[in-house]
Amino acid sequence: MEFDLVLRSRRTVLPDGERPAAVCVRDGKVAAVEPYDAVPGQDLGELALLPGLVDTHVHVNEPGRTHWEGFATATRAAAAGGVTTIVDMPLNSVPPTVTVAALAAKREAAARQSFVDVGFWGGAVPEHLDDLPALQEAGVFGFKCFLVHSGVDEFGHLDAAGLERALRAVDALFIVHAEDPASIGDAPPSRRYADFLASRPPAAEERAIDLVLDLAGRTGARVHILHLSSAGALPSLAAARQRGVQVTAETCPHYLTLTAEQVPDGATMFKCCPPVRDERNREALWQGLASGVIDCVVSDHSPCPPDLKRPDTGDFAAAWGGIASLQLGLPVVWTQARRRGHPLADVARWMAQHPAQLVGLAGKGRIAAGCDADLVAFAPDEEVMVDPAALHHRHPVTPYAGARLTGAVRATWLRGEPVDGVPRGRLLTRVTP
Repeated sequence: MEFDLVLRSRRTVLPDGERPAAVCVRDGKVAAVEPYDAVPGQDLGELALLPGLVDTHVHVNEPGRTHWEGFATATRAAAAGGVTTIVDMPLNSVPPTVTVAALAAKREAAARQSFVDVGFWGGAVPEHLDDLPALQEAGVFGFKCFLVHSGVDEFGHLDAAGLERALRAVDALFIVHAEDPASIGDAPPSRRYADFLASRPPAAEERAIDLVLDLAGRTGARVHILHLSSAGALPSLAAARQRGVQVTAETCPHYLTLTAEQVPDGATMFKCCPPVRDERNREALWQGLASGVIDCVVSDHSPCPPDLKRPDTGDFAAAWGGIASLQLGLPVVWTQARRRGHPLADVARWMAQHPAQLVGLAGKGRIAAGCDADLVAFAPDEEVMVDPAALHHRHPVTPYAGARLTGAVRATWLRGEPVDGVPRGRLLTRVTP
């Protein structure tokens, strides 16, 4: 039998675990997974062969704020980090993706310059709730909403009544930035991270998540909690699932790696919302991930021009809240996961298989016959130091600068083709069951 590509690895990460295997590709799909010695092909030896990661939480910002980030730079960074599919957030682009016309503008911006496959979220904002059915019909993967100010005025947030109206308006997945505005204080101008952290306490997340769970239970809607930072919400999430609420949750590499104790004064590259919390909280998030209460790990790649991070003053209150880590997520998470005894198969499940399942991409996130041949050669034992100059996203500002990580992406294939200087990414739409 003829194949277009065969990749052989002694550490092939398959849905049922890691083993030696030969992955055979034809017409952009995995045609077969054979024993390691059964088929000749490109031998990766001890390099691990992973499914391409699926990152469902990426702020590309184009059009309108392409000087923050654009599809060419973001998707090049994604591929360099082993991410072969992203789903773009409906903000901070201008216009935000809250109408069909705005979605068309997004798709036009992404076409012909994306190095990986790209899908799109729609936005649920007070002024455009009547647009949700048309956006769903146009192929968005679901709807992003905020319960607190989004950080940009053109993307408004929903109150409880608005969220309930949205959940009843359309049968779709709603992904929620869950922080309670009444629980958030005004952060004073300060270089002290502790002052910013105190302004967004765990209770802000926990109360908002309780609201989301209550409304999801009453409406039967499907909800997903974005960038879970507070481990205090884990019992509520677990209990809601037990009583039949359709809820999933994600966390991010920075919440699994960074801690409040290590943030220096004025180091605004660490600022994100909700914030990085203390070491005890970080370890509880790892427990939530291991137990399955947290379903997936995605980047929340949220870049901005360096001046918006306020390096001149180091003022956490004034700095933009967002961490750009699209290229670094795999080694960051793997570095921490292996210290806690997790195998690569766990990382692939959290960062590829489960995010693909979240958005209904049945042909992504797994190395299995019939799936897209999105593949990553990964050196799991290689020690690397993060050099911002080697990052591909538009502005290489990162809290990981100088960090020593374990694991390096050596090559990425999109539908069996190596990702190189030619953008071959496709625009994806939600498939109606």
